[in-house]
Amino acid sequence: MHRAMGFAALGLVTLAPLLIVVAAALPIQERGFALWIVDGMGLSGRPADAVQDLFAAPSKVLSTTSVLSVVLLALFGVTFAGSVQTGYEKVWDLSAGRWHTVWRRVVWLVALTAYLFAEAQSVAVLGSGTLRSWGRIGLSSLLGVLFFWWAPRFLLGGRVPWRALLPGAIATLAGLVGLRLFSSLVFSPLIVSNAVSYGSVGTVLIVTSWLIGVGFVVFGGALVGRYWYVHEPHHVPHLHPRTHPHPRSRSRSRSRRR
Repeated sequence: MHRAMGFAALGLVTLAPLLIVVAAALPIQERGFALWIVDGMGLSGRPADAVQDLFAAPSKVLSTTSVLSVVLLALFGVTFAGSVQTGYEKVWDLSAGRWHTVWRRVVWLVALTAYLFAEAQSVAVLGSGTLRSWGRIGLSSLLGVLFFWWAPRFLLGGRVPWRALLPGAIATLAGLVGLRLFSSLVFSPLIVSNAVSYGSVGTVLIVTSWLIGVGFVVFGGALVGRYWYVHEPHHVPHLHPRTHPHPRSRSRSRSRRR
């Protein structure tokens, strides 16, 4: 929960402004960054309108953003990626990555932006209808598993095998689906009531609470995946050479004792 709250704080302060600028720069994006939040939370109607009103219009964002601001936002986004990398390292009990691996965070940030954009645009591309809705669910599930399978592998520099990361990717996607359902049932009416009572601040509180849930699912899914991998029946634990010496060294030690 501590890391989930840090995930939400960094995501709202560092990642959200960067994604707002990126969404505003895309000519085919009509509703900007709010579309990603609305789609992720499963909102519609008045709650979706309240979230869209919370963020600035694309034209205003582009007209008030300088080159220096974009560079600073990119640096802040790399900081957010570093927090996710640290969380994965803690889950797998790995040492911190070296300074020259910062480029991995940049690539991960670009991939995250592309993944969120593809998820949000799948509604407009596939359209409505029962068959197309099921097709979107299948495509979103496939993209989600692939992204959360690739992300820890890439951020950790290949120090964890692919087979060990697959259960965590599946658990993370399942958690996000459950969070989306919970958000549409619980957060959606809260956005309307908080918007009336507290204004934009109430909407920010609900969005922040949802981001805490996303962080909890991201790190919790990876932790569940590691637990499943370690305790699966066919798992063979890695033997450290210091704790299990080579047979030759054993024979030498016996001969010395004799």
